[in-house]
Amino acid sequence: MSTERPGACGATGARVCALLVLAWAGQAGAGDDAFDWNGHTKLRVLGESYPAGSIFREATGSTAADLEGDLRLNVSKASGPWSVEGAYQLYALAGDSLELAASLPGAVDILFRRLPNDSRRLFDLTSIITDSEDSVLLHRLDRLAVGYASERLVLKLGRQALSWGNGLFFSPLDIVNPFDPATVDTEYKAGDDMAYAQLLLDSGNDVQAAHVWRRDPVSGEVDADEATTALKYHGLSENGEYEFLVANSYAATTLAIGGSRNIGGSIWRADLVLTDAEEWTAEFVTNLSYSWTWWQKNVSGAIEYYYNGFGQRSGSYSLAQLVANPELADRLLRGQTFSIGRHYLAAGLTVEMSPLWLVTPNLFMNLADPSALLQVVTQYSLGDNLSFLAALNLPLGADGSEFGGIPTGIGESNLSRDAGLFAQLAWYF
Repeated sequence: MSTERPGACGATGARVCALLVLAWAGQAGAGDDAFDWNGHTKLRVLGESYPAGSIFREATGSTAADLEGDLRLNVSKASGPWSVEGAYQLYALAGDSLELAASLPGAVDILFRRLPNDSRRLFDLTSIITDSEDSVLLHRLDRLAVGYASERLVLKLGRQALSWGNGLFFSPLDIVNPFDPATVDTEYKAGDDMAYAQLLLDSGNDVQAAHVWRRDPVSGEVDADEATTALKYHGLSENGEYEFLVANSYAATTLAIGGSRNIGGSIWRADLVLTDAEEWTAEFVTNLSYSWTWWQKNVSGAIEYYYNGFGQRSGSYSLAQLVANPELADRLLRGQTFSIGRHYLAAGLTVEMSPLWLVTPNLFMNLADPSALLQVVTQYSLGDNLSFLAALNLPLGADGSEFGGIPTGIGESNLSRDAGLFAQLAWYF
């Protein structure tokens, strides 16, 4: 968990919009003109343990724990071809991670996820309510968009989410706010301020376009060099799908080709992404997924290879060396990538232990170290509106490796962790 906190700017606008969303929700059940609404509350416990030599242990001791709360209210309304949607979030965090991050060197920030903030987004719809050394309470709008849809054309303007690409774990073609591959709860992707269009062709193929406005996080000004403009063609073939993408993202030209194909009873997918940064740099992901029955249980499995051309060539991952690779450091800071090496293998199985219980072991391996993260996820439905989600994370690798703990450059300390726990109880309404 990151310590970088969103600035308390634009608070009035965020609060006004939040009140509008709540007013919309209050109309639910008031007739045909009412907004549809739903949502959830989630309570999470996160725990970490740290080995000897870890800089985290020096700051908090051998263990650290956080308690998170998340309330989300989704509202939507459609009238003919027009629609509007909004999503309000109230988020609370209390625990050791805030104090821990505040005590660490600034360069460590490039390896941590951050609290929700709108420092790069066009509109600041996030407002901190209370903030202290070991707790924070904030609220925000994660969706606020108006849309138009006909038989062949979809238009949408406002805060919304967009997901592209064929990666199952790593997603280089998902150029707008991708998930960290090890994220446990992927129910909602954070929204961005964008214009989106989709045109359905006579052939069944379609063309999609998107423009994402962003601000320079330092100056706060809207900056064309921070924006993303993309055009994607998606087509259907006899045994699969294919797509081509051209984009300008963070002032760099991006070209991509990807697709999927049925091979027997399995599905093969791949994406090749080329980015003209200081020089043309490639990212490539390919995977194979298959489902079967094993000991009278439904099982689905996947294996994936990912090449990250922005990663460290040498396999040396000290903070100083990462900062000396500006393209990689910038992408880590922006949340475009989460991998500091070049060659990765990921694999996962989902086993249906019962109709209500799923177990998913995942392995993320840096092939150059080698080091790995073993993750065991379990999900159990406790009722129609109640579910339990948990994960155990076990880093594997020697000191100095990516998952074993990269060197900080401060004495002999490393950014190393032992076992970590994620446990979440969610109630839907």
